[in-house]
Amino acid sequence: MEVKNTSILKNDPTKKKVEYKNFPMVPRVVFGNGSFDQLGTILMAKRKNSEAPFIFLVDDVFEGKELPYRIPTMFNDRIVFISADEEPKTNQVDVLVQKIRDDFSEIPSGIVGIGGGTIMDLAKAVSIMMNNEGSSYEYQGWDLVKKPSIYHVGIPTISGTGAEVSRTTVLLGPERKLGINSDYTTFDQVVLDPDLTKGVSKEQWFYTGMDCFIHCVESLNGTYLNAFSQSYGEKAYELCKEVFLDGLGETESRDKLMMASWHGGMSIAYSQVGVAHAMSYGLSYLLGVKHGIGNCLVFQYLEEFYPEGVALFKIMQEKHQIELPKGICANLSEDEFETMISVAMGMEPLWENALGKEWRKTITPAKLKSIYEKI
Repeated sequence: MEVKNTSILKNDPTKKKVEYKNFPMVPRVVFGNGSFDQLGTILMAKRKNSEAPFIFLVDDVFEGKELPYRIPTMFNDRIVFISADEEPKTNQVDVLVQKIRDDFSEIPSGIVGIGGGTIMDLAKAVSIMMNNEGSSYEYQGWDLVKKPSIYHVGIPTISGTGAEVSRTTVLLGPERKLGINSDYTTFDQVVLDPDLTKGVSKEQWFYTGMDCFIHCVESLNGTYLNAFSQSYGEKAYELCKEVFLDGLGETESRDKLMMASWHGGMSIAYSQVGVAHAMSYGLSYLLGVKHGIGNCLVFQYLEEFYPEGVALFKIMQEKHQIELPKGICANLSEDEFETMISVAMGMEPLWENALGKEWRKTITPAKLKSIYEKI
């Protein structure tokens, strides 16, 4: 019997090895109206002992209302009410972390964030900093966190930001607005209860929902697009159109927008956002403009980059009779414009996703200023 020569596959040194990102996902999630009431059972399994509390960071819009009385506190657990009127800051994170360290002899069993994107980001950042030294601003960037965060849970009470599923916590630092992007940022548990989004004002509902819509537009039109991000982005995009164009009933609308937020956040986990987010970071850093409305303020003038998305955005805006503020940048000095532009242009991965590696041929300080001047 003749035996033919067989070749053994070997690594070809002339070929560049492709390394794909190995991102974490939220390992546990519960969805459903009234699912918030399962929180006590969920947390009980994670309690280390009676001296290691759970710290609940709660949007202060709920202070004096029913929700705090439903929080399953035990032993020396603590509820901390936090204003979401401003973007979360690195010094705010540092103060919270130091307060917890000063008040308790043991590291908490976990951090639970109950609120919108601001509270989600604070909960993620505090959980990281409980196990890492220094100031939180030192970890703004990509994959700078060295030690795992403590157990942390996200419970959104408004839908759209995707903060409940993302691997980043976006913070205003002393020099920039930038996320702590790391494998340790992602929540260990998320509770998705659409009932918690009842009572959100129409304007806030729209701005935060448009944050999700813009996530999808930027992801689906980006150079980083792949089958993973596309599958989630397309689903979130369709859900947003149903919610904001089809006149759904309140219950169905809440359910679908919460899932749109989840899918929108997943769509950028393996890709990136783009022009609107990069420029809104400049608005937030200089003027304190909140993230959702900041994206809307910028996106309305981005026909050059996202013509179909902007056209649909304006239809949604008209349908829901949303008037965006005007003249936000009318009286800014040249130095202030330069600050905003510098922050925006510092978001290199976002620009690369939007326009490719040669993005600087299109995006110049003058170009960005011309857009900011319209806002």
